[in-house]
Amino acid sequence: MNRAFIAVLLMALVTYIPRVIPVSLFRKEIKSIYIKSFLKYVPYAVLGALTFPEIFYSTGNIYPAIAGTLIALYLAYKEKSLVIVALAAILTVYLSGLII
Repeated sequence: MNRAFIAVLLMALVTYIPRVIPVSLFRKEIKSIYIKSFLKYVPYAVLGALTFPEIFYSTGNIYPAIAGTLIALYLAYKEKSLVIVALAAILTVYLSGLII
């Protein structure tokens, strides 16, 4: 139990430090347009980097995953809602998985 408590404290510290350092270092408003645009897109880039590779390994076969990804990218490009994009991608993966 003692090791688990120490592990939880260390994890809390590791996740807390990256949140506190920017607030304590950058007290003034950031005026650089470049830095503002960079910080605006960082969460999307990180989320994409974490989830995109897993899309291709989420099914037992890569071809239905590719088909679902292509449908999702096409519908997202056409600015459809997130629900429509997700449901169409799931349906495409399911149906192409039945065929292949």
